Formats: sequence, structure tokens, C-alpha cells
Amino acid sequence: MKRIFTLLICLIYLATQNASLAQKEDKADQILNKLSKKIKGLNSFYLEYSATVKNESLDQNDSFTGKGWVKNNKYFATYGDNTIISNGLKTWSILNKDKEVYESNNSDDDEIINPKKLMTLWESGFKNKYNKAEVIGKESVDVIDLYPKQPDKSSYTSITISVAKTANELRKALVKYNDGTVMTYSITKFTSNPDVKDTKFVYDKKNYPGYKLIKN
Repeated sequence: MKRIFTLLICLIYLATQNASLAQKEDKADQILNKLSKKIKGLNSFYLEYSATVKNESLDQNDSFTGKGWVKNNKYFATYGDNTIISNGLKTWSILNKDKEVYESNNSDDDEIINPKKLMTLWESGFKNKYNKAEVIGKESVDVIDLYPKQPDKSSYTSITISVAKTANELRKALVKYNDGTVMTYSITKFTSNPDVKDTKFVYDKKNYPGYKLIKN
């Protein structure tokens, strides 16, 4: 009888744990779906951010700021001294210090580099789990962990994002790579539907005299 009672307690415990886990997953899905709906409903958006890149084994500890303009599938983003322009088909990575421009197909974009993909990266290839609620500054946020569904084919081990409860906007993303690199993005400003002209997303070599164009 004692063994049966112990087994019953264990089954009840496992059942409540599974129910709690399901609720957390449902909560994460609800938050992410709501955020995705908002981003996809925008004609354009503008953001400002600060970021850090750390890798202890490489003795790397860098920080930079940037801005991003997105309109449909086009974007213009700055990352410290560098600039990335995409017209939806081609992407140009502009290294101002080296006066080099790397041209590649848009499909080759790193989802962390592309501002729009950063805002919706959880939509494919990731499992999610609700972590906790906390406060950043004076703002309440929901913290959600993302894990690649196929870790052996992914560059990431995990991504943790913080979503503002009231504003329904991404506030922070902590990205952990397989090589030990940890990148932290903190979004300091977000503007919905700014007026931005299509010429913003056109690479014009006249604006970069003396730069070498390298096609990947």
C-alpha cells in the first residue's frame, strides 16, 4: 500500500509539472504570436539599439550602437562604423574602415543582422519556453527562451528575448553561439510606421567613392 501511495504521489506530481509546462509554453506562444502580428502589421519601423559582443576564449569584449530602418522586406541598418543595405533581393555590407562593400544574395542574411528577422526570428526553427516576468528599467517584460529545433545544424545554442508587456515590443535579445560568443542587443527606441523613402534601401556606389565592391 505504501508503494502504491508513493507511486500515486509521483504520478500526481508529474501530471502537475506537465500541466505547468504546457501552460508556460502556451503563454510563450501567445506572447510571441501577438508580437509577430504587430510587426507584420507595420508598413515600416525604425529602431535604435546598443549591443555587446563577448567571447572569453578569444578575449573579445566589444560594444557598439546602431540604427535600423525597415520597410516591407527592405532594410538599412548601421552597426557601429558599418552599414548594411538590402533592397529585398541583394544585400550590401559596407565596411567603412576598410572601404569595402560585400554584395550577396538576400537569402544569405544572418537573421540577427537583418532587423526584421531579429524582430521575428522565433517564427521558424525554434522551440520556446516561458522563463519569467521581470522589470527592465521601470518597464515590465516577459522573458522567453528560444532553443533551435535542430541544434546540430544551428549556429546558436539559445536565444533569450524580453518582450515589453504593455507596449508589445521587443526590448532585449541575448544570443548564445556555439563558439562561445554571446551577443546582447538592447533596443532603446522603436517607432512604428515612420515615413521612409524607398531610396533609403538602394545601394549607390556614388555615395561610397573609393570603395572596393566584392561580390560573394
